[in-house]
Order: sequence, then C-alpha cells, then structure tokens
Amino acid sequence: MTPFSRRRFLTIAAACAALPAGATPVTARWQGRAMGAGVSMQLAGLSEEEAAPIFAEVERELIRLEAIFSLYRTDSEIARLNRDGVLAAPSPELLQVLSLSDTLYHATGGAFDPTVQPLWLALATGKEIEAARARIGWTGLRFDAAAVRFDTPGMAITLNGIAQGAVTDRIAALLRARGLRDVLIDMGEIAASGRRADGAPWSVGIADPAGRIVRRMTLSDRALATSAPQGTLLNATTGQGHILNPAGGAPSRALVSVSAPTAAVADGLSTALCLLPPARGTDALAHFPHARLEAEA
Repeated sequence: MTPFSRRRFLTIAAACAALPAGATPVTARWQGRAMGAGVSMQLAGLSEEEAAPIFAEVERELIRLEAIFSLYRTDSEIARLNRDGVLAAPSPELLQVLSLSDTLYHATGGAFDPTVQPLWLALATGKEIEAARARIGWTGLRFDAAAVRFDTPGMAITLNGIAQGAVTDRIAALLRARGLRDVLIDMGEIAASGRRADGAPWSVGIADPAGRIVRRMTLSDRALATSAPQGTLLNATTGQGHILNPAGGAPSRALVSVSAPTAAVADGLSTALCLLPPARGTDALAHFPHARLEAEA
C-alpha cells in the first residue's frame, strides 16, 4: 500500500483553487462493482495517475468488506452465519452494523428488522411463506465479540438495507485517512465531502424506480440514501417488492430519501421509512436528530 500524502493533496487542492482562467479542473474517476451492483467514485484535484494507487486500495477494501456483508458470496460472514446459525469471532465491522441495526430496530418500532431474510427467500420462490414468517424476530439474534448466533433454527439475516451504507462509510473513512477531502462516493448510497474541482458543490439527483429525477440537491459532508420497495422485484409474477414489512402488510411509501452524517444511518432509515406511516416515520427520525427526510412519494 502506498500511503497518500495529505500535504501533497493540499497542494493539489490549492492549485485547483487557483487555476488560471480557461484551465480544466482535474478529477480522477473510478467505476467498479461491489455488493452485486455498480459503484463509482470521484476524487477532485487528482489526476488519474495520482489516484491509481488509491483506487487500487479501495478495490482491496471492497473485496474485504464483501467477505463480511455479501449475500452473493457463500463464504462471507453473513452467509456462514445464515448457514450454521452461529458465527464465531465476528469482525468489528459486522458488530458495528449489528449494533446500529439494533438501534434502528428499536427506533422504528421493529420496522427495520434484518431477520426478514427467510421471508425474503420464501416470497422470491412462493414457498413456505407462513413458516418463514415464524422465523422472523430481531430479539432472537444475539451478538457480542465472541459470536453472533440465532436462538431459533432456520433464522437468517440480510443486511441489504444497511450494508451498502456501511460500505460507503468505510470507503469514505479510508479516503479521509489518506488526506482526501473533496470526494463523491456512490456505493449504492452517496457520500460527498468538500467540493468539486471547479469549486462548485457536488450535485446529486434523487430518482424514482422509473429513472425520473424527483429532486436535485447539493451535498457536502453528508450522505444520502434512497429506497423504493418496487426498485427491485422479488417475484415478477406477484409484483412483490424487495423491502419487506416484518409485521406483514404493504409498504406505506413508494420512495423515501434520507440524508444523514453517515450513509449507514441514511440507508437504514430510508429502508424503514418505506414501511412506516408518516407520523411514525417522524418519530423514528427524531431518534437521529441530524438525519433529514429529503424526498418521499
């Protein structure tokens, strides 16, 4: 790993701020895949050559994080927990996300519940749906530094409603540690810090499942997450969306976008608020005083 000099970055940033008229601001761009989806990043003030070792480090970190959170990898921590019912010596990153999930579970009155995974699988296949509902229950999951375990056989979790945000936060922390302050990260959820190379604020758009932009806004030192139950269908025949109410019933909103200081909080809240009526959603947001509802439909 080649550490990036913060002094060098500040020199580049200062040079960008003092660019002569007509000069082109420099921004390094990267695209890849993580957690089963496309991801991207922009580093203002860096050339592609200067950013190359940083992008390589980001790619290594994404591989490491997928080995914790991915449901697509059979050897990930989540997959092994779901298979065996217990996971010894969980990573600090998993424990951190489980701890935040517990906070979200209580703040949302149980609407945010990662143990819906058995129901997710049952609805996707149309089989044993009622039996799957009986295996949902956040209070049946125990975790500490020694192990994560389920109390009931057949339980399973999905962290898809928060893991993309957590991964976004980890990548943002990695870039801060390298002295980078003008960054736009899109890991499924968006985190922005500082400004673009031309000095303008980062501009982002909130889109509905059809791709229509419902709001444009600027973002700096903040994260944004958008959830839509129909954004992904578990079952095209039934039209079953991917955001599930652990208590049963249909989502109350078609789209929710939340901003917060961290992407994990924004991600978890946007997921849960799709399931809550407006008054209960307001109560849930009150537990996170720096989070804001940015769009809903």
